[in-house]
Formats: sequence, structure tokens, C-alpha cells
Amino acid sequence: MIVGVPIETYAGERRVALVPAMVPTLAKAGMQVRVQQGAGTEAGFPDAAYEAQGASVMPDRGELFSACDVVLQVHVLGGDHDSGRADLELYRAGQTVIGLLNPLGAPALARELADRGVMAFALELLPRISRAQPMDVLTSMATVAGYKAVVLAADALPKMFPMMITAAGTITPARVFVVGAGVAGLQAIATARRLGAVVQAYDVRPAVKEQVESLGARFVELALEGARAEGAGGYAQVMDEEFYRRQREMMTQVVADSDVVVTTAAVPGSRSPVLVTKEMVEQMRPGSILVDLAAEGGGNCELTQPGETVVTHGVAIIGPINLPATIPYHASQMYSRNVSAFLQNLVKGGEVRLNLEDPILRETLVAHGGEVVNPRVRDLLGLPALSGERSGS
Repeated sequence: MIVGVPIETYAGERRVALVPAMVPTLAKAGMQVRVQQGAGTEAGFPDAAYEAQGASVMPDRGELFSACDVVLQVHVLGGDHDSGRADLELYRAGQTVIGLLNPLGAPALARELADRGVMAFALELLPRISRAQPMDVLTSMATVAGYKAVVLAADALPKMFPMMITAAGTITPARVFVVGAGVAGLQAIATARRLGAVVQAYDVRPAVKEQVESLGARFVELALEGARAEGAGGYAQVMDEEFYRRQREMMTQVVADSDVVVTTAAVPGSRSPVLVTKEMVEQMRPGSILVDLAAEGGGNCELTQPGETVVTHGVAIIGPINLPATIPYHASQMYSRNVSAFLQNLVKGGEVRLNLEDPILRETLVAHGGEVVNPRVRDLLGLPALSGERSGS
């Protein structure tokens, strides 16, 4: 069986879906790897490194797609952007495609893949079960994003993070407030603490208090009883506007007292909740920084502009997009391990074996046999439910 790794077409994407070190692992499982020439170059993995590990390098993208049984990508069809549209004609019926599809945000892509007759797996839909942890690309990439968010803030802040006692006097530490203590938030907390900042964090789930405090941060407790913000599969769910209004009121003073605010509250398939209003930003000190990790979903700050830095009242609101791509070497390593683990779960004896009794395969499968088969995606497309194995129910 042949596994193909093309160059990523998503704008600004520097990661590669498979790094050279994972080629022997797939070979042991009965898979040959073919890589498009230059696929790993921007991530720091030259063609020679792939060849040294036993992969074949192919110069032509069309020939690569034609030759392979499985296509591994970071962003399938360039995500919901136009950059990867040309790939649609390269997929062939019966081919297996694995990567990030944004199926809840751009479900029409699943229909287009189904029309091509491919079997497509969206790694965003991986269930939060222990057996799936080695395959969890969202967790891996959130780790990278949480780290980089604080690095961006430290670079932009006109202060130093750590406390310093010098002959020129004592420098007080920066005050950082992290909103959301999921994977990205916890990594942001850990990074800010390593840099010497005084860190506070808030999450609607009181159960994460112990995790926050174990990293040396103070957990901010807000009296918002009766809320359940964790949905099926361990992912965040949308709360009502009254909940967010009360939350904003209670966070206002903490935000105002902070030098850096990092927001991380993203809800898959929905607009990011607005947690920081224009009025809250106006109360922050000039020179303060807000890094909005939910910018791609519209932003947790009312003033966020995805992909831009906006300065208002002296406060810089940074709305980064696709932060993992800015650390492509390690992000690719992590993604590659995740996708290789997923592929080894799917391929048995050198062949793709679709076992719909396996919740990992059942819940990530979005297109098969010419149909969109994932119930959540079908619902978003207004399609009726399927019965039997195809529905994954």
C-alpha cells in the first residue's frame, strides 16, 4: 500500500503531514511512502532526509496523487480556503484521505469529497477516549499554539516578564491572565510561568483549578453556578448570552489589572464567544497585550481582527491564525506522530480495514461510498440520517 504526502497548499502553512523519522514505522506496517518534492522543506525536513529513511520523492503532484492509496495532509483541500481547490480533481474514487477538514465549520467540503468517491477522515472529530490520545492532533497543535501565544505576547509587551532585582532598582514581574484552561491555556500558563510572570487563569470548569494551581498560577473563581460548558466528547459547548454577559462583568477587573491577556475559548463549529468587550479593553493599561487564540472563529475579544494586530487605547489585540504553522519543525513532528498512529489503527496487514465498531474510525469518518456519512456533518448539510453502518451509529 502506498501513502502519499503532498506539499501543503493552505496559505502560510509550513508544516508537513509526515516527517522522515516516521517513514520506517509505516514501512514496518506494510506501507510505502512517497513524498512530493519539497513537501518538508519549510518545516526543516529536506527531500534527502526522506530518501535516507526509505521514502520515494516525486516531483509531480498529480503523479503523486495518482500513485497513492492514502493521502496524508495537514489541511485537506486547503481547509475552507480556495488555496487547495485544485486538489479536488486529483483525488480518485476509492482513495483514503486523512487530515484536518474543518467538517463542522465548512461541511460542504465533506460533500465535495464524497462526490469524488474518496474515504475521508477528519481528525478534528477524534473522540476524547484514552486509546485515541496518541492520535489527538487538536491537543498537539493546541500545545504549540498555547506556547507561541505567550512568546508573541512577551515580544510585544514593553516590559520584561520576570521580576529582577538590579542595581538600577527592582523590576516587578508582568501579570498574565489566561482565559480558558484547556490544552492551549495550560500550555500558555506554563510558558508564562517559565518566563517569570505572575499568572492567573479562569475556566468555566471548576474541575481544572487543581491543574492551574499545579503550574504555579492562581485560579480565578467566578460565581457562575449551574453552568455546564463541557459538551460531548470533552469539547467545549456554546453557552447562552446571559452566561457570557455575567462572565464578562466578573472578569472586567482582572482583565484591567493584567499586562497580558491570553484568550483560548473556541467552540468547534461555532463562533467563538465574546469574552472581552471594547469597554474592557479600554480599562487596560496602555502597552498591555491581548492575544486571542480564538481569532479564527471570530475571536474572544470584540476588537479582534483575524490575522491582524489592532491597537486601541494603547492596547494591542493580536489575532493570530494557524499558530502551529509558525513553529513547523516541532509541530510537524507532533502531527506526524498523531497521524501515523491513526493510520496504523486503520491499516491492517498492509490494507485499509474500515472497522466501524471502532469509535475512532466511526466518528472521524466523514465521507465514504459517495456519501457524507458522519451524522453531525449530515445534519449541518441538512441531509437526512443514514441507517446502518454508513451512519456510524
